[in-house]
Amino acid sequence: MSKIEKLIGIMATLRDPQRGCPWDLEQRFDTIVPHTLEEAYEVAETIESGDLEELCGELGDLLFQVVFYARLAEEQGLFDFAQIVDRISDKLVSRHPHVFGDEKITSSEAQTHAWEAHKARERAEKSQGSDSVLSGIAIALPALTRSVKLQKRAAQVGFDWPTISPIFEKIHEELDEVAHEINQENALEQNRHRIEDEIGDVLFACTNLARHARINPETALRRSNRKFEKRFAHMEKLAADKQLKLQELALDTWEELWEQVKAEENMR
Repeated sequence: MSKIEKLIGIMATLRDPQRGCPWDLEQRFDTIVPHTLEEAYEVAETIESGDLEELCGELGDLLFQVVFYARLAEEQGLFDFAQIVDRISDKLVSRHPHVFGDEKITSSEAQTHAWEAHKARERAEKSQGSDSVLSGIAIALPALTRSVKLQKRAAQVGFDWPTISPIFEKIHEELDEVAHEINQENALEQNRHRIEDEIGDVLFACTNLARHARINPETALRRSNRKFEKRFAHMEKLAADKQLKLQELALDTWEELWEQVKAEENMR
């Protein structure tokens, strides 16, 4: 028995109506989705934090999600794990003609263009050419990631800034529009949907900036989140050392603590 067959067998036992796990038996495709997303983010977090000793375990958790879906599908007569493997194997071979065929591609950038072109042909074949260029981008993706995918897809047909410079102007323009809406009388109470729209435009423009700078905005924001958590925890420690109560700190004191933390970081 192979290692993967062992895992598939464990999954079958967990779903066995007589001796399986009550929790596993209750699950459906839709109820597992949140767990799949969580496991994928835990893989990303492990890699980004540099904790590669834990990566093996996190990848195992993610693999189990695929096995779980395969078991549910097999029970419904849809497909099984072997068919999943066959499907991805065929896709990888067809999308790498420069490796498994005679096509010549010599750079990662050229491969990216070829990959996207191949996917575009596949979408056209499925829709008989009637779909939008933006069709097929999953709604459930994190918003920043989906923004990048939408922008990349639009760029394939020429809808894109030729350089990065105009994007800075666009961000300033969008910020001005946010300020305009917020400065309206009673805006925060009566005009929240317009403010939400304008802030969304700012985020979309910032995502476009990240794309042009070849920075993944999800990765960048997760990094900023971790930096903020680390700095805030340091501020809490500094406040405790000075016997200060957080809830009683004035804004100026918070600013002093923040600058102290940043200064200590720069000294390392």
